[in-house]
Amino acid sequence: MRKVSRTAALATTERLLRRYPVVAILGARQVGKTTLAHQVLARYKGASERFDLEDPADVARLADPMVALRGRRGLVVLDEVQRRPELFPALRVLADRPRTPARFLVLGSASEALLRQSSESLAGRIAFLELGGLALDEVGAGRLGLLWRRGGFPRSLLASTDAESTEWRRHFIRTFLERDVPALNSGVPVDTLRRLWHMLAHYHGQVLNTSELGRALGASHTSIRRYLEFLANTFVIRVLQPWSANLAKRQVKHPKVYLTDSGILHTMLGLVTQRDLDRHPKVGASWEGFLLDQVIHLRGARRDHCFFWGTHGGAELDLLVVEGSRRVGYEFKRTVSPSVTPSMRAAISDLGLSRLDVIHGGSETFPLAKGVRAVSAGRLTTDL
Repeated sequence: MRKVSRTAALATTERLLRRYPVVAILGARQVGKTTLAHQVLARYKGASERFDLEDPADVARLADPMVALRGRRGLVVLDEVQRRPELFPALRVLADRPRTPARFLVLGSASEALLRQSSESLAGRIAFLELGGLALDEVGAGRLGLLWRRGGFPRSLLASTDAESTEWRRHFIRTFLERDVPALNSGVPVDTLRRLWHMLAHYHGQVLNTSELGRALGASHTSIRRYLEFLANTFVIRVLQPWSANLAKRQVKHPKVYLTDSGILHTMLGLVTQRDLDRHPKVGASWEGFLLDQVIHLRGARRDHCFFWGTHGGAELDLLVVEGSRRVGYEFKRTVSPSVTPSMRAAISDLGLSRLDVIHGGSETFPLAKGVRAVSAGRLTTDL
């Protein structure tokens, strides 16, 4: 599953609806899935209807899914579908009808992996899209600093002031924990998840040690893994897996963790202004996670094609994108004068990189060495 930008989301959704009886648009809450669905409905030529599964009236209408949906024609939108997993068996039956009288656009705040637990019967009948937050190619290079500080949630980024943006993010965190987690019937203790999520803000950009987290929270490492999986499946953290090459070196085998939205990270760290951020010990890790997400988005890279690499000798690579036999590496440096380091040379040699880009805070893109470029963060949309 690839993340799709808003500039491509409408056309991509319409194209998939012509090919599949069910299309799922997935992403974090408040990221703009419902807005996209309204755009699709506005352009759809034919009968259409939308059910909001957070609306008690619509939930009551779907008490018997087959009765409610089998007579529908055209396009049917089911918003927050993860709240009603019992709908998926009905969707399978409806998707298999001759000539496909209705197509279904389902919106969910849970990942493909989480929904698959309820949608196995839709294999081959459903296409998945991930809608992320606003990205650099959508807001423009001139707003890079603002996007980094506030994150990509539309209402956070577009707030009138930093204080209003921070207030919105605090409300998002509280709502996610107090309403969304129980609604997903995850079996994850809310108080434990709250503590873990805040701890992960301080682990942002670091290699995970689930045993250490377990000791701090009084939970087993298997429980911690389950909680991490839940947070990843609801799009609030990114777990970046390690790449293991066939080398005569001891390599890091534990994943790294990032909060997916830089604005949420800054709120959890108590950072409001750019001055707060610049003076905080996690500023470099925040910059790395923010730009890592932008690069993955701009490349259209699949989640399962993205890794980091490190050895116990100290060599490391922030991001490795593997696509077939081609391997491209990325380093993220909050400096205006990047240089080639021994660690980078080790990554190029050991991993056989096609290219290595050093994303930096300066204004120019220029070659650093053979196969190595310094790429300005402000010019990612044109120079990547």
